[in-house]
Amino acid sequence: MDQTSVLIVEDDADISGIVTEHLGRAGYACTQAFSGTEARLVLEGAVARGERFDVVVCDLMLPGLPGEDIVRLIRATDAATPIIVTSARTAASVKIDLLKLGADDYLAKPFDLDELLARIEVQLRHRGRPLAPQPGNDVLRVGAWTLDRAARTLVANGAEISLTRTEFNIVELLAAHPRKVYTKQELFELAWGEPSAVDDSTVSVHVSNIRAKLKPTGTDGYIQTVWGLGFKLAADVVQ
Repeated sequence: MDQTSVLIVEDDADISGIVTEHLGRAGYACTQAFSGTEARLVLEGAVARGERFDVVVCDLMLPGLPGEDIVRLIRATDAATPIIVTSARTAASVKIDLLKLGADDYLAKPFDLDELLARIEVQLRHRGRPLAPQPGNDVLRVGAWTLDRAARTLVANGAEISLTRTEFNIVELLAAHPRKVYTKQELFELAWGEPSAVDDSTVSVHVSNIRAKLKPTGTDGYIQTVWGLGFKLAADVVQ
């Protein structure tokens, strides 16, 4: 598979189509399976050809085989391929059971398409796998910030800011989706690439460190606290 490949296992044709279109625009090669049985055949066919998908996005409530069985099927022979489960079942016990089963991430329905894309890219980076090429999108400019995603650098008001990997991930998320309010849980899961910790003070500490590094440039106010929710970019920056 030349392009970064994603298997989408979703029995709702509308959702599958929307996700496929969105990821396709981002440069990913998507294969659709509309049942658990079809997903098993697709996966077995890929193995027979000596190939594997870079990411699997799998619903839980599927005809044929449920999503849990798809996770088991993949993990029986493949410990490396990232699996992101999507489901309307939001109970914490369901999420915990799936993570124990071998899923890497869990996204509750209805979900934001950009958040799904971000979670896919987190999993790919976490495993050192190539992201889909995004010509023209490597550089983000927000106010006095310039982020180079390829070089992973931030320049604020002409000064290059030294950021840790996690700090850059947080800034990148906020800059890429400037009107979105990210909860502390979302920022943790997307920036760290792992399930959220019970104590969300870790995110606040990292945001405080980022602001301290930005203060000499006068752009520390770009990151706005949304009390009771999380963080976003200040409205006057994105106008």
